[in-house]
Order: sequence, then structure tokens, then C-alpha cells
Amino acid sequence: MTVTITRLYSDYPTASQAVNALEAAGVPAKDISLVASNADNWYSHPGHARDDKMVTAGQPDSAIKGVETGAGLGTAVGGAAGLLAGLGLLAIPGVGPVVAAGWLVATAVGAAAGATAGGLIGGLTGAGVSEGDAHVYAEGVRRGGSLVTVRVPDADKSRLESVLDHQGSIDVRARGQAYRSAGWKTFDEKLPPYTPDQVNQDRGLYRRDMM
Repeated sequence: MTVTITRLYSDYPTASQAVNALEAAGVPAKDISLVASNADNWYSHPGHARDDKMVTAGQPDSAIKGVETGAGLGTAVGGAAGLLAGLGLLAIPGVGPVVAAGWLVATAVGAAAGATAGGLIGGLTGAGVSEGDAHVYAEGVRRGGSLVTVRVPDADKSRLESVLDHQGSIDVRARGQAYRSAGWKTFDEKLPPYTPDQVNQDRGLYRRDMM
């Protein structure tokens, strides 16, 4: 049986280390997905090659397929291999621009075209993530975070959870509680994406909230 593991990280560099660790542990790139906020426009900075195309909900399946497979839409980032060699830009309702690759991306973009729960929420819940956690994950990406989702055999679940947690993943339950304490209720795709200043401020607030 295959199960889904999802972890939230504070930024792309941390999440990319987690992806590399998964691949080093023997997980095929086709079973890994990365969705990283580009609210602070890091992907267009010098040293990060990029493609000018951006996938949005409703685009042809061929455009989405390039991001789903981790190849074809985006160009290599910093000489990365595996999944990270095929990052591409896309827009997710309520989250804004993200840099992404992998199987979850096509699910999220497809959900955005018609799912009432929103693109990323629909993609996550469809992959087996609880709705409550999915809202926290989506809000975390909206606030500048990066999401790594992986499909693994049930027998490898504990081992690969340890691999992901060792890379500095965020405790999603603690983060959700912190969000709610500050007045947040659920992810709202109608809210505007975070600005770079808001992302930096939010990261500062939760810098110690790590596993």
C-alpha cells in the first residue's frame, strides 16, 4: 500500500535539502512533489535560471504535464538534479506564484480549475491529507513556506518521515495552533498573496517553531 507524507518547511532552500535527502534515500523523483512560495521573487534572482512561462488553472494538460513530471516547464536551478532540475512557475488561487514540480502540482492545478475547496486544498485532501492539516499547509505556503509531499510504500513510512523531519520540518499542529491564536481560521483563496515584507515578518515570528 502507498501512503502520502507531507511536510512544511520555512523556505525553499530547506525544502530542497529535504527533496535531496529523499532522493538519496532511494525515493524516485516521480513520487516527490515540491511547492515553494515565490512571494519574495527568489526564483528570478541572479543564479536561479527560470522560464518566463507560468501555468495557471485552466491551461492545457500539456503545460501542466511539464510541471507534474518535474521537467519541461522550468529550467535547471543552480545545476540541481532529479526533481529540482525541472522546477517551473505557476499560480495557485489564494497562494499566488509558486515554484513547483511533481505529481501533486498537476492535481492542485486541476483542482483549481473547478474544485470548491481550492487548488492546493483539493490536491492535498485528494492525496489523503486531512482537511484541517491541508488548510495549515496551504496557509503556510501562502506565508512563504515550502511544501514537500511524497508517495511511499507503507513499509517505508517511518523511515522516510524521519528523513524529512531531520531536515527541519515545521510541526504543522503547533503552527496551526499559532495561526489560530492570532485570529486565523482557515485558508482563504480569496485573500491576496503575501508580500515579501509580510513573508519576512512571518518567518521571523515562527523561526523557533521547528521540529
